[in-house]
Amino acid sequence: MHPRFHEQKKMNKFFRKYFPALPVALVLGSVMFSHSCANTTTPPSGGKKDTIPPVIVGLNPLPGSTNVPTHGTTISITFDEYITVKDPKAIYLSPPLDKMPKYRMRGKTLQVYFESDLRENTTYTLDLTGALADNNEGNMYPGYTLHFSTGDAIDSMMVTGTVMDCNTLQPIKGATVMLYKDHADSAVVKRRPDASVKTDDWGYFSIRNISDTLYRLYAIVDESGNNLYDFESDKIAFADSVIRPTMVVRDTLPELLKYDMKDTVHCMARKSEYDLLVFKERPSKQLVKDRKRIDDRSAYISFMAPDVMIDSLWVRGIPSDRLIAQMNTRRDSLELWINDRRRMPDTLHVFVDYLKTDDSTGTLKPFTEHLRLVQENKGSTSARSSRRNLRKEDTTCVITTSVSGETVEQYGFGLEFKYPIINEGFSEVTLRSVNPRQQEEQMKFSVTRDSLNLRKYTIMPEGKLQSGYEYFLKIPHRRFRDINGSWNDSTEVKVSLPNDDKLSTLTLNLSGVHHKYIVDLLNEKRDNTLRTYIVENDQALLFPYLKGGKYSIRITEDVNRNGIVDTGDLFSHRQPEKVLFYKLRDGSFVIDIPESTEMDQSIDVAALFSSPVSSN
Repeated sequence: MHPRFHEQKKMNKFFRKYFPALPVALVLGSVMFSHSCANTTTPPSGGKKDTIPPVIVGLNPLPGSTNVPTHGTTISITFDEYITVKDPKAIYLSPPLDKMPKYRMRGKTLQVYFESDLRENTTYTLDLTGALADNNEGNMYPGYTLHFSTGDAIDSMMVTGTVMDCNTLQPIKGATVMLYKDHADSAVVKRRPDASVKTDDWGYFSIRNISDTLYRLYAIVDESGNNLYDFESDKIAFADSVIRPTMVVRDTLPELLKYDMKDTVHCMARKSEYDLLVFKERPSKQLVKDRKRIDDRSAYISFMAPDVMIDSLWVRGIPSDRLIAQMNTRRDSLELWINDRRRMPDTLHVFVDYLKTDDSTGTLKPFTEHLRLVQENKGSTSARSSRRNLRKEDTTCVITTSVSGETVEQYGFGLEFKYPIINEGFSEVTLRSVNPRQQEEQMKFSVTRDSLNLRKYTIMPEGKLQSGYEYFLKIPHRRFRDINGSWNDSTEVKVSLPNDDKLSTLTLNLSGVHHKYIVDLLNEKRDNTLRTYIVENDQALLFPYLKGGKYSIRITEDVNRNGIVDTGDLFSHRQPEKVLFYKLRDGSFVIDIPESTEMDQSIDVAALFSSPVSSN
């Protein structure tokens, strides 16, 4: 008897056993989508636009099939209408093979096949979420996960969780979540996982039909799409210890249903067992990454890894006392200036004596790097042409000023010079106030140079600033001279405190501050930091001049007290420094501040950081 007869007989037996009274299309439609998914009933006639996603009407192999062949396997999924593959990468097989699944269309049937053999005695899941749409109107197919086994049994356990960015705690869509039975950290680099899945729009994942055993749990932002961790290009997250699944697969579980991603209520109600925080590891290999001659007297050198250890640096033909160098906060980039008015050569020969990674041993060894920094386009035009093309900023000590009425009380006036200055005249700078009656008064101020940027200064007014007053900072002509010998132009900047009765004030009363913390006020979307404080003890933080609206409070635990958020390290099992958003009693992470309001909020920082990771 023909093999197709047996296959059809098997399918009919399946439907008679489980769904004896319902048509096949209706059965499959109702089983595969929850009540909150897009409607899958038959569309009405009469020419209206088709808004109904495709419906599965046939499957081979059937869900839960066992002893599926490992060689030449093809998965056939038939729909009630013609469909198109919108995103081939979203056709995802777990455990993944060396190559992505391939597909072809045969009428209304999608055939998924594999270029290499499946593993023996393994439960597989084929996920179609985000891959398909109908051919006419482009209605996206909500998704479906088919499970089958090449052995005698189907694994029945599952794991759920959420993947987030370690700094913003925003969900990461499309991250690859991976389970390994091999508990060595090197497994995520060397071999593909024993089970995996992609996260949805909410950063949510559910890895279904896995065996009941111990796993290592990882998530990566897989730039190459090879289901392996590449530390040079990928971001990674990991669970602190091995895990064991506790949930049993049931197709009616909310965690396994395919929801419309705009269905906030149902998407957020899903159980999330693990929160994974994705970070970018610091490179471990140390070497010169990039270098550039910016102009005659300035250049920069960047290194592969942070915290470079430089013993000495010199430039051929330039006295050491004429060099000005500055490292950035991460100590992976160096700015270099030459304080010498003489004509500079076309090529600067820079020598850097530092600890470089030895390729043969992988250890740091002293090495002297010879860098040739060429001035681009120098000598390509005549001296007369060069003088004609000079811009004003080429012959001026350029000063950039920054000040905001909302933050001047905290940050003051910022001054940043394009080049290091060799003559300064802060004693000639004036700050005056003008009251509403146009009466002027000179004000005292302090000047502080930034500890991380030798070209940046802060001018901080002394005394309380008052609403309704205007404040003028004036920098006279020819009071500052930079390394190029250029003097500054005069400039004046004006600022006043906001004077809008509708503005509000938020006061954060912090307690339980036992470490150094970075406290940020962000807008609702968390893409703009409005004000930052660094605290080391209990205190009240003032956030004035706020428009009515929604805000978030981000608090970062700065354990090593360096003022930045340090990343994690996989092989050292070190998570990135902990970042949390303050959560209100009602479960919201958003503080809604009405207009014309003075709001007080108390935060026990110690209690906040002792609780599980907060997310939204």
